[in-house]
Amino acid sequence: MSTPISFTTNGTPVAAMNAHPRWPRITVLSVLGYEAAGCLAGGVMLMAVPDGSLMDMPVTIMHGSFPDFTIPGLLLFCLGVLNTVAFYTVFTRKSNDWIMAGVALGGMVTWFWIEIAILLKLHWLHLMWGVPVLVGLLANAWQLPSREVLRRLLLTCGIAASLLYATIIAIVAAREPTYDLAGQTISELSAIGAPTRTLWIILCTPYTWLMLAFAMGVWYSGRQYRPLRMVGLLLGAYAVLGLLWPLAPMHQRDMLATTGGSFSDTAHIVLGAVTQIIFLLSLGLSAQAFGKGFRVYAIITLIFVIAFGLLTFIAAPGIARGTPTPLIGVWECINIGVFLLWVIVLALRTIRYNGPGTGNA
Repeated sequence: MSTPISFTTNGTPVAAMNAHPRWPRITVLSVLGYEAAGCLAGGVMLMAVPDGSLMDMPVTIMHGSFPDFTIPGLLLFCLGVLNTVAFYTVFTRKSNDWIMAGVALGGMVTWFWIEIAILLKLHWLHLMWGVPVLVGLLANAWQLPSREVLRRLLLTCGIAASLLYATIIAIVAAREPTYDLAGQTISELSAIGAPTRTLWIILCTPYTWLMLAFAMGVWYSGRQYRPLRMVGLLLGAYAVLGLLWPLAPMHQRDMLATTGGSFSDTAHIVLGAVTQIIFLLSLGLSAQAFGKGFRVYAIITLIFVIAFGLLTFIAAPGIARGTPTPLIGVWECINIGVFLLWVIVLALRTIRYNGPGTGNA
């Protein structure tokens, strides 16, 4: 006699529901409840007393981003509502509850990221509320219905990383009135002594981790296909190098013209060269990994990289001399844009990849 299949109230087979361990769900519920309570309480207090005195936070800590805490309080309260809805979704085992949990926890990550960028410093409260969010995201990954879903999510991180980096350039460049996006390099935004250095480092940190996640997705997609697997490893190396950039900043132009630079400036140039080599190797291997259409795109990308890389190289000596470089920022932005676009195209192509010998390689 066959055993009847039992179903939950939302139509999910009990056997399928029990396929995942219980601890990820319990962890996600705990984090969502904790964050929801904190956001709702904090949002109400900030809106009730917009000058921040109720929470011992002067308005000046926002460096003029908002006149008071009314809007931040409203946003924080909305995040509390979002986390409450996500808690209910996970608690009642709704279909795709992991999506709602991911959106809510991702909203918290965005909140902390913007908050740190505005405050320009870390606070112990970021650990108190931020660490549980990271734990919740890791636990939520265990609730994904399949490895294929995880693979696609990791690859989507590449698209998010490219869009984020382009946005960071626009935001940070606009924040400094003395910076000329057309006539200065992007590295000058994070140069030693630059007023935008701290903001740049803070905002770029999520980009590095998104690229590392993307590299993992590419590597996993190519686990049975060496060219694509090598692209993933190279992108992983690129992401790891991103952790070193804050340790090797360049000096501002006037200092370079006066002192001739230091070891930090040399290390900055070396990092840039290694990064470019990694990109070129990744570009070549990605052309080998996919079909004719992608190869044509890779060749066009290579032409752009060489052309505008050469223009940037020709203008670069003017930085060390402290002389004007009218279009160096344009050439560099085009080069960066070409790389960011390649990451997006690679992500979209790899998402559709089904392995060698399937007509997709």
